Amino acid sequence: MAQLLTEAEIQERAKVLSGWTVEDSKLQISRTFKNFIQAIEFVNKLVEPAESAGHHPDIEISYNKVKIALTTHDAGGLTQKDFDLAERISQIN
Repeated sequence: MAQLLTEAEIQERAKVLSGWTVEDSKLQISRTFKNFIQAIEFVNKLVEPAESAGHHPDIEISYNKVKIALTTHDAGGLTQKDFDLAERISQIN
């Protein structure tokens, strides 16, 4: 099981992730697209990085808005796995 990060480690790592926030032991970001089709295309691009990392985000879709939340459920909070996947997601257009 992945090791939980301390609050100081979480804050330090969160500083370098543009647009991401930490709330309720989750690393979160919201993205807005032109329309529903573009939002779904973005979500589809999340499949490969999530599968290869063996770590899957919680995703909410509302028309052209996509909200992504990362937490390591089996560890009970944020781990390095969450920040690694957030970095990969940040690179997806």
